[in-house]
Amino acid sequence: MDKRQRLLAAIRGEPVDRPPVALWRHFPVDDQRPEDLAAATLEWQTQYDWDFVKVTPASSFCLRDWGFTDEWRGNPEGTREGNGHLIRLPDDWLALKPLDPEAGALGAQLEALRLIHAGLRGATPFIQTIFSPLTQARKLVGPELLPVHLRQHPEPLRYALEVITETTVRFIEAARRTGIDGIFYAMQFASARVFSRAEYEAFGEPYDRRVLQAAQGLWLNVVHLHGDDVFFDLAAQYPAPVINWHDQETPPSLAEGQRRFAGAVCGGLRQWETMAYGTPEQVRAEARAARAQTGDRRFILGTGCVTPIIAPRANLRAARESVG
Repeated sequence: MDKRQRLLAAIRGEPVDRPPVALWRHFPVDDQRPEDLAAATLEWQTQYDWDFVKVTPASSFCLRDWGFTDEWRGNPEGTREGNGHLIRLPDDWLALKPLDPEAGALGAQLEALRLIHAGLRGATPFIQTIFSPLTQARKLVGPELLPVHLRQHPEPLRYALEVITETTVRFIEAARRTGIDGIFYAMQFASARVFSRAEYEAFGEPYDRRVLQAAQGLWLNVVHLHGDDVFFDLAAQYPAPVINWHDQETPPSLAEGQRRFAGAVCGGLRQWETMAYGTPEQVRAEARAARAQTGDRRFILGTGCVTPIIAPRANLRAARESVG
């Protein structure tokens, strides 16, 4: 099977020659210029031959054109640190206006996608990271104030979520023209540790569905649930063929997730304890356990989130080789 055939078979629950596998990571400093991000991403793929490429820009790529700034300070996950939050008072939300996806940081990311598409030459599917509107709002205001604004000042926040959603939809429409095969839809606040289910259904789900609707017709959309105690059953109803969550740290297990989701589950490896701090033997053992849970059907081997940039090469190689 080629990579597309293997992934489609996994999504449909058909037999595969081997389970698909993919890991992804940040590329700090390289993620500041489209040429550098594309080169780093292509080098990562050349080195490990994953079944799909998840393009991972700096998490702020979608916020910079609103004035958000950040810098690289050595986080082992590869993420950049923000220089304060743009939104402080509820009425600050009203200053946000829809962005042009072809300009500024968004336009630079489109250029990176064009370069990656050219470099992959159709041999490997690739998908673009998209943060949910509520996740983007959290980055603009901070995790402490977001629940306060949602509960006490809902209307300015709703206005901002509309603007963020419109901008995100426009970006996806532009990204489709670069040749992407799907989006990696990151939801960082679909969690009972942050909001009630009713709050998320009011301030998260409607915008999630509008963004995912913009990605319909792409065949490799992945929904990613970030964190603990996630609203798995809510996300499992979203129109995407693959779901990814921290299955080794929070319920459900891979096997239970398979029972509650119609598409393919992606996970099995712990990003820190195993990929960063473990041994190749531990990587292979977790991969075997994940394969046993899923029977190699509707399963993609991966981590629950980004692979730390400090993960040893031997562990990365063990993950790739564990599926044959």
